[in-house]
Amino acid sequence: MTLGLALAIFGAAIAAGLAGIGSAKGVQISGQAAAGVVAERPEMFGKMLVLQALPGTQGIYGFLTAVLIMVQVGILGGSALSLGLEQGLAFLAAGIPIGIVGLFSGIAQGKAAAASIHMTAKDDTAFAKGITITAIVETYAILALLVSILMIYSIQI
Repeated sequence: MTLGLALAIFGAAIAAGLAGIGSAKGVQISGQAAAGVVAERPEMFGKMLVLQALPGTQGIYGFLTAVLIMVQVGILGGSALSLGLEQGLAFLAAGIPIGIVGLFSGIAQGKAAAASIHMTAKDDTAFAKGITITAIVETYAILALLVSILMIYSIQI
């Protein structure tokens, strides 16, 4: 294995790992709020589940970025390429936007989802507003995903 390939694999790990941590923490934060509501109002389970699940998308974006990196370098669906140092560093850099933004936006989205869960518990007609409030945080994770994807596909192999 070349140093370049190892750096590319590390870029995939950063993308999936950090974004996954952000989603896990965000889902945990919103899940605690949802559990409290469902304990008192079991009929709210469906709405609470939707709001709790929203912070999980950052982990999906990180996973997608990691898969794209692994496909580009031949680890998935082919044989691993011998990458130069510059190429490996470029793939490493491509994993960083979604990794870091996914980490922080997953946690932030979990907090927004928890607030929306509390709002919906008080007034279940506010559910759509809660989804909107929570989804706005998603914008930044999507932008980071797009940056990572554009970086991956701009690397000359």
